[in-house]
Amino acid sequence: MNIKEELIDILGKSIKEIFALSQDLTEIKTLIKITIPPDPTLGDFALESFPFAKLLGLAPVKIAEKISENMQSEIIAEVKNLGPYVNIKLDNKKYFERVLGSLTETVATKQKPTGKKITLEYLSPNTNKPLHLGHIRNGCLGTAIANIKTHIGDDVAKLILVNDRGVHICKSMLAWQKFGNGETPESTGLKGDHFVGKYYVRFAQESEKNPELKEEAQAMLKKWEDGDKEILELWKKMNTWAYVGYEKTFDTLGFEFDKFYYESDTYKLGKNIVEDGLEKGIFKKDENGLIYYILPEAEFGLDQDGQEKKVVVTRGDGTSVYITQDMGTAVERFNDYRFDESIYVVGSEQRYHFKCLISILTALGNDWAKNIRHFAYGMVYLPEGKMKSREGKIIDADNFIEEMEALARIAIREKHIDLSDIEVNRRARIIALGAIKFYILRVGAEQDIHFDPKESISFTGFTGPYCQYAYARISGIISKAQKEKIDFENADLSLLGNAEEKLLLQKILLFNEKVNESAVSLSPSTLALHIYETAKAFNQFYHQHNVLTAENLELVKSRLFLSESVATLIKKGLELLGIDVMDNM
Repeated sequence: MNIKEELIDILGKSIKEIFALSQDLTEIKTLIKITIPPDPTLGDFALESFPFAKLLGLAPVKIAEKISENMQSEIIAEVKNLGPYVNIKLDNKKYFERVLGSLTETVATKQKPTGKKITLEYLSPNTNKPLHLGHIRNGCLGTAIANIKTHIGDDVAKLILVNDRGVHICKSMLAWQKFGNGETPESTGLKGDHFVGKYYVRFAQESEKNPELKEEAQAMLKKWEDGDKEILELWKKMNTWAYVGYEKTFDTLGFEFDKFYYESDTYKLGKNIVEDGLEKGIFKKDENGLIYYILPEAEFGLDQDGQEKKVVVTRGDGTSVYITQDMGTAVERFNDYRFDESIYVVGSEQRYHFKCLISILTALGNDWAKNIRHFAYGMVYLPEGKMKSREGKIIDADNFIEEMEALARIAIREKHIDLSDIEVNRRARIIALGAIKFYILRVGAEQDIHFDPKESISFTGFTGPYCQYAYARISGIISKAQKEKIDFENADLSLLGNAEEKLLLQKILLFNEKVNESAVSLSPSTLALHIYETAKAFNQFYHQHNVLTAENLELVKSRLFLSESVATLIKKGLELLGIDVMDNM
């Protein structure tokens, strides 16, 4: 039981006794709402009396007055009412000891298992081009959500669906077949996914001059689905090039997965589902062989011509579309994991697609379809504008990371002219990735991001490097204390209690609440803001109060204990967001 839960228990018992209530303590506690006052001088916590007005038949101000006059506890130093609020100041020693003493439980340790099984699909690259900035946002969101959900005790399976088949894949294959002259990633020195992407762009260029290429690509897809050996060999070769390239980018960004699903496998399951649904009358077939699903009017309405809306599930030539494999993947995934919730991290432009998918799966008799959740996110823009991979104007993930590392190296060299190039590069990689991930995660997922590289890499403001630097600053303080052999393990925490120290304590106390809030709402931005506010609160504390040169040794120890606790919170919070820290920056 943390200090907040303990206070709620004390309040519940006190209110029951003060007003001689017959209600069960559990029922009384459900009405208790305590907050942290915006002004620390008002107290550490405030109880709202409004929820009790109906139960007690008294005005909120009278309720607050009576509680303030009669409430007592060993952990409470002072109780005052301010209008309908009961402001509570805790005993400093007990307050700091309870919060900092249970730091491992409240911050560092994963919470007890919830028994909830979650599948989380993210990234979903196409094997016809390299990863881009949008994939970075997708992967950062997926990784953070997986980490946060795991921390609160959920059993999370991190999944990736590789879109390794389809007409878009055939376009890059056809372009290489016609214009590649046998060159390879090795012979050109290009990273595998970049090499394949080069031919996707080449197809777009050539098809503008020769529109018949589009028909050839569609014909190649038909051959692929019919099992043509030559086409399958070409497909395997080019996909392997892409996979090797992806793995390097995954490793750089720290993206990990428990299982890979491949569209080339799941589309077959989807086609079987379509055939079964056709027999059952769930799907319809037109005179050209196209199979479709009629969307329920109650949920989707009618089209502009007043006709029923339809979703194509296989083309007239029998080839599959995206939703074909999505049906197969969803069914296979449920059979693999028997999930309680299945989350898809996919761009907001696919909202309608997932609404249709859930409708189809439900119509097919899958009750678990109601547990599918599309976690939508917005676009990422740089000054150049929207990403257009087909036209070769992609904001390439690898190049973007390299550019961010270059900015980080400049920032590091401004502070440290004597560091070796190896050390500068090591720090630059950590700072650059921290800058990218934090800038992405600090924004609500559904909002578009206008990414400002220079702002993101700054050591001041609402940025990843600012939070990383706060951790490094504390690490430097702790390192000096250790060199001076200052043992602060058994510090006297009763010496703490000024406004800046209280603010830091509140940030530590609220950490798990913010993690839980982020987990429930799927909002890593909530946690990112809390980490930033914690780093900012420490810097305010550090600028106003000495740590190693405080008035006396005992106060030095107390502030060292508090500082180390703050560092633990910042490190854990950034870790949940997929961001590394350093002891020196």
